[in-house]
Amino acid sequence: MPEPKEIFVRIDRCMGCHSCELACAVEHSASRSLYGALFQTPQPKSRVYVEFVPPSKPMPIVCRHCEDAPCMHACIAGAIRRTEEGVVMTRGDKCIGCWTCVMVCPYGVIGRHMEERKAYRCDRCPDRLVPACVEACPTKALVYSTVKDFSKGVRRTGSAGMLTGQGG
Repeated sequence: MPEPKEIFVRIDRCMGCHSCELACAVEHSASRSLYGALFQTPQPKSRVYVEFVPPSKPMPIVCRHCEDAPCMHACIAGAIRRTEEGVVMTRGDKCIGCWTCVMVCPYGVIGRHMEERKAYRCDRCPDRLVPACVEACPTKALVYSTVKDFSKGVRRTGSAGMLTGQGG
């Protein structure tokens, strides 16, 4: 089985534009269009969050699909499962809205549809080759890659910086 891809964050590239949040909400709307999403009830929710960390540095945060996922172990309804690709998914049809998963998530990235009383999280857009948030990011702060390829890119960038005297 090939190494699964994950969403990585290049913190230094995020400018806090929230394009990732908007693209995610639209992708998870019934119409999958911006206009349709604006008038949908209940409003579609983003599964990626851009938080501002003092002194005003934006930081995109997305579900890490933890290997030993606390949310999956805590779910009393059995609504949280891992796919063969390693994506931790919440099944809305089984979720009872107890929010235990929200309480145990170390990243705070499990959201609540209050109208539906269901939890939701990043599902890495299973119907797409590249998640909507990654595709929408104008600065390429979000990267969809394998750990091996992402790490290789970081090493290359760091090495190039050291060779030109601009690395640390």
